[in-house]
Amino acid sequence: MKAVITGATKGIGRAIAIKLVQQGYDVAVCARTAADLELLAAELRKSGNSVFTFKADCSLKDEVYAFCNAVKETFGSIDVLVNNAGLFLPSAIFKEADDALESQLQLNLLAPYYMTKFFGKMMIEQSSGHIFTICSVASRVIPENAGSYGVTKSALLSLNDVWRRELSRHNIKVTAVLPGPTLTSSWAGTEIPPDRFVQAGDVADMINAILNLSNGANVDEILMKPLQF
Repeated sequence: MKAVITGATKGIGRAIAIKLVQQGYDVAVCARTAADLELLAAELRKSGNSVFTFKADCSLKDEVYAFCNAVKETFGSIDVLVNNAGLFLPSAIFKEADDALESQLQLNLLAPYYMTKFFGKMMIEQSSGHIFTICSVASRVIPENAGSYGVTKSALLSLNDVWRRELSRHNIKVTAVLPGPTLTSSWAGTEIPPDRFVQAGDVADMINAILNLSNGANVDEILMKPLQF
């Protein structure tokens, strides 16, 4: 089995990559920083599985497709795609820079759009596959000082619904993941106790559980929120 994970060197993406290699997957991962990719690859290769790394800024269309084509050439087929790379720029709409919405659109919406079109076509040819997209609780209820971010994640959730409708007829599963506050580097410096957060490993465990369901079962959405926050 082969999986593609974007933004895989930190947080949720890293946890998913580690979980999938533990389950025997070969993985292809991308991120913007070569040094971080090297560290991740060294850890993942301890499993003995094949690990393909590619330096790419997923906010740039040409680099997204360069990664996609490299994965296709290396692996030939893909069983699981995890659209994880994302950007959060907190601000009130009327106080943010003019390019804040554009920057978040590029990474939060357009990158998954390109990735899913590319690998979705491969999955259609093989009549199998599973696509996971890391959305957010902000896809449903936009929090204060996260207007542009929430708009991009809401659009991503809608796009996920379109993918599910169009791909289910080809035996391809599509699942949206909507995590609430999750303990990653974006919360560095917080005084909130770590055990009050959703853990990145929780998301990875849930994805792994879904991948082990029967062929006829699909989980449309996962909503994961802290018990107390």
